[in-house]
Amino acid sequence: MAPLSTAIRSFRLSRSPAAPRALPSPATRLAAPSRRRRARSVRAEAAKDVEEAVELKAGVAVYKPRSYEVLVSDAARSLAAAIDDGRTRLEIEFPYAPTPLPLPLGSSDEFIDANVQLALAVVRNLKQLRGTRSCIVFPDQPEKRRGSQIFKTAIDSIEGISISSLDDVPTGPVDTFFRSIRNTLDFDFADDNEDQWKSDEQTSLYIFINSSTQDLSSIEKYVENFAGSAAVVLFNLELDTLRSDLGLLGFPPKDLHYRFLSQFTPVFYIRQRDYSKTIAVTPYIVNYSGAVFRQYPGPWQVMLKQADGSYACVAESASRFTLGQAKDELLRVLGLQEEEGSSLQFLRQGYKNATWWEENVDQEESTAWRT
Repeated sequence: MAPLSTAIRSFRLSRSPAAPRALPSPATRLAAPSRRRRARSVRAEAAKDVEEAVELKAGVAVYKPRSYEVLVSDAARSLAAAIDDGRTRLEIEFPYAPTPLPLPLGSSDEFIDANVQLALAVVRNLKQLRGTRSCIVFPDQPEKRRGSQIFKTAIDSIEGISISSLDDVPTGPVDTFFRSIRNTLDFDFADDNEDQWKSDEQTSLYIFINSSTQDLSSIEKYVENFAGSAAVVLFNLELDTLRSDLGLLGFPPKDLHYRFLSQFTPVFYIRQRDYSKTIAVTPYIVNYSGAVFRQYPGPWQVMLKQADGSYACVAESASRFTLGQAKDELLRVLGLQEEEGSSLQFLRQGYKNATWWEENVDQEESTAWRT
């Protein structure tokens, strides 16, 4: 047997020489931690997005925003989620705060101005979230000019925003004549800000604000002429109130809902209602409040107002609750619902428990507004 020293020497000689390991340069050593930090940051952002998506899909158990900033942030997140899902016809509705927050309601001008402020806040949040280029569409040229004068500083602070009006829709000679008369009577003369917020870059989101029932037909034409595949938001128009006027003398026909309004998915929706019910024992009259609530992509929810001003979920559904169904859910959770099929239930509900636009499903070209 060979001595141990000879075996060790033979083992060393039989090994191939290892290539020298190159040491990383100072620049590489500095860049590596930076890349790791960026990777961690990307993973953290992705995890945050997934967490927020899961949270939204689950709905909310209790909703009590601390401020309008929270409401606007929630609306912008829901809007971004819907756009990411490929939805392009959208509705946002929260005209009155679900908690006693300072919303000016002293006059129509104050309400109009409040809506402009809220729309600009949503646009600013959406710009930060997705880099979206938005266009605020006013109901007419005088409203556009007034809004641009009052909120010039706020508009200037948002990159990529543009403003427009429904008067930009091509019309016939009769409408053009009456618009010119209106502009003259309103002293609607051009000013230095007329073309300040026009942009040659493509708009990816149009937000319609402060429109009336008569304006709905113009919104449809505007969308057909200018929006194309861009996302469209009907913002705080109180569509259910506007729908109730459709079909009346001097207003657009009901077909406007079946053809156009039914395409719009509510992505952030709060509609409050106050109720009272007479009972046979003290206190004889029970007052209660609730809301139909939706935060996309979460389910539709019926919320009961609590003593502290918060709203607690009492029912959920994948499809939209009618106001009658929402009221029934509130009565059920309060233990005030009459026996099913009883005469008292019929006297309370009556023959019909839904509006015409909630009932006529077969005439709708789209069910998006219910989902």
